[in-house]
Amino acid sequence: MIRRDFLMAAMAPRADSDPVYRIVSPYKPAPRYNLPGKVVRTHAANCIHETTEEVNAEVVGEMMARGMTALTGDKDPRDSWRRFFDSSDVVGIKINASGAPQIKSHPVVVAEVVRRLMELGVKPSNIALYERFPSQVVTVDWDKYMPARIEQIGVEPMRGALSQYDPHTYVDVNFFGEEDTRSFLVRMISQRFTKIVNVPNMKDHGASGVTGCLKNMAYGSFNNVARSHAFSKTHTKTFIGTLASVEPVRSRFVLHVMDGLKGIWHGGPFQRDRKFAFYPKQMMFGTDPVAMDRILLDVIEDKRKAEGVVSVQDRNPEITKDVKPLDPNKNVYVREPGHIQYAGSLGLGVVDKARIDLQEIRL
Repeated sequence: MIRRDFLMAAMAPRADSDPVYRIVSPYKPAPRYNLPGKVVRTHAANCIHETTEEVNAEVVGEMMARGMTALTGDKDPRDSWRRFFDSSDVVGIKINASGAPQIKSHPVVVAEVVRRLMELGVKPSNIALYERFPSQVVTVDWDKYMPARIEQIGVEPMRGALSQYDPHTYVDVNFFGEEDTRSFLVRMISQRFTKIVNVPNMKDHGASGVTGCLKNMAYGSFNNVARSHAFSKTHTKTFIGTLASVEPVRSRFVLHVMDGLKGIWHGGPFQRDRKFAFYPKQMMFGTDPVAMDRILLDVIEDKRKAEGVVSVQDRNPEITKDVKPLDPNKNVYVREPGHIQYAGSLGLGVVDKARIDLQEIRL
C-alpha cells in the first residue's frame, strides 16, 4: 500500500510554552466500530486475593463477558467481540509490562482476550502480545496461562535499536535541545497488525499523573519517548496525546480492556514498595481511551486522598524539592494529568465527565 506522506503539526490549542510537533505518516484514518464516551466498569470482590495476589480466572472471564456485552448491547459476548474482530485479522495485544513482574497486565486477563479472539477464528499465529522491551516481557511466564502458543515480542532488545521501528512514520519534536528529536512508530503496528487490543493497568505515573489507555498506546508504540521529561519538567501533557493521534495508531487501537485487578497509587510505573499497591478489583471496557483515563484519574485520586497524600494534580513546585525515596508527598516531576484533557482536545475521546456514559456492573 503506497500513500503520499503527509506532514502536519498537532492541531490542539497550544500554549506558548508547548513544544511544536511535526507528524510524518503515510497513513490515513480508517473506519472502526466506535462508541465515544461510553465506558463499562465491572467490579468483583473475589477476582484477586490481596495477600497472595492469586487471580480467579473464572471470575475474570465473567467480568469480561459482562463488560463486553454491556458495552456493545449484545447478549452473547461472542457477538460483542465480533463487532471488533474477525478471523482474517492479525491482532496485536499491547500489554503493559513496564513494572513487571510486580505490576503488569495480568496474564489471566490477557489469556481471556486471546481466548475470545480464537473463539472468533483468529489463528494463534495471527495473535501477538508485545511490549517495547524484551527484558520486561520475559519476567512473566505467559505460556503458562495461554490457551495456545502466542508470540511474545519485545520490540527493542537494546535501547536505541531501530530495526523494529518504521522509518517513515514518526513524530519530530525538540523538548530540551536533545540531539535525537524523532520518535518512530513500532513497525508491527504499521506493517503487520490489522487491529490492536490495549490492556493497560491502573497506575499512577511520576511524569504523566496516571498510566492508562493513552500512555500505554502512545509510549508503547514509539521509541525515544522518555526524553519528554527531564529534571522536574515534563512535556507528557502534549506528547502522549500527540503520539496517540498518529495514524495508524489511532485507527488500529480498536478496543481498550483496562486491568484494574491490582493498581499502583504512587511510584508508578513501578511498584517501588509493597505499600503502594492497592486492589481496585475492577476492569473497564471501551473504545474511548480519553473517557476511560478520565475515570482512572478518579480511581487514583480517590486512593491518594484516602492515604492522605498530595493530589497528582498538585502544581506546587515544592513537591519536586528535597525528594525522598518512598515519600508520596514528593515527586521528581510536576505531574501532567492534563494529558487526558489535551488528548480530548485532539478528538481522541470525551473528557467531560458529564458527557461520559459510565455503566457500573457488580458481580
